[in-house]
Amino acid sequence: MYPRPFHYHRASSLKEAATLLAELGEEARPLAGGQSLIPLMKLRFANPSHLVDLNFIPGLSYVKQDAGTFRFGPLTRHAEVEHSEIAARIPIIHDCAAGIADVQVRNRGTMAGSLAEADPSGDWAPVLLTLETQVCCLGPKGERPVPLAQFIEDAYTTVLDPDELISEIAVKAPPTNSGGAYLGFKRCAPVYPSAAVAVQLTMEDGLCREARIYLAAVGLTPIRASEAEAALAGRPIDPQTTRAAAEAARATADPQPDMRGSADFKRQLIFTLTQRAVDVAARRACGEHVEVSHIYA
Repeated sequence: MYPRPFHYHRASSLKEAATLLAELGEEARPLAGGQSLIPLMKLRFANPSHLVDLNFIPGLSYVKQDAGTFRFGPLTRHAEVEHSEIAARIPIIHDCAAGIADVQVRNRGTMAGSLAEADPSGDWAPVLLTLETQVCCLGPKGERPVPLAQFIEDAYTTVLDPDELISEIAVKAPPTNSGGAYLGFKRCAPVYPSAAVAVQLTMEDGLCREARIYLAAVGLTPIRASEAEAALAGRPIDPQTTRAAAEAARATADPQPDMRGSADFKRQLIFTLTQRAVDVAARRACGEHVEVSHIYA
């Protein structure tokens, strides 16, 4: 199916793009990677009257580290993050970028676009929530930083005003002796995961000093598994504590049955993925180099 007719606008700066969105009203949508918007337009689930193209604005695609903060531009593609030596310093970020869909999608899709879409099955939100992440929002009234935990309000709903854009994503460098892992279960590479788990741990003297665990694709938004975190805090990462955390994560998940599996199946996936992700995160926090990838059916 073809999308409905629309007017095309090519912005030369983010400020101009925000101004255009304000002038054109709620029938206008920004176009970055287009990996969510274009399929919805083809199915006519989304019917914007105006598209404001951001892709010809220079200087918006970058990965850099600045004074303990990792910065990602609004047009930074998944593939750029996947192959960035800077991004690889936070292994969970590399896990996420490398596991998104297929090569074609990674070459076009953007981190900022994923966050702005707020798809309940999206990969970037749960991963970045395990870290201290701020989303910089730019509109006609100026720029405002929003903690990622406050940015996503509901499924497909964020605090972005219709005339606002993401201008940068800033991630604070994790403390020393930290490690993370992101693991999902997929039927095949191009689809979203049936369930996924993001884990970031900080270790000290053989004990878990801090844990952050978020569950993906098993709720309307990423779910923080606070009880699973508590099961690890102050304890060694051994099979007993790991299993306790996985049981708590399974109890926290709130999945709905769909074409990717039943609710019980997804809860069991959360249990298994949590065990594996905690193990990898702990090993990485202790300095071990561990390669991971999603699990495929």
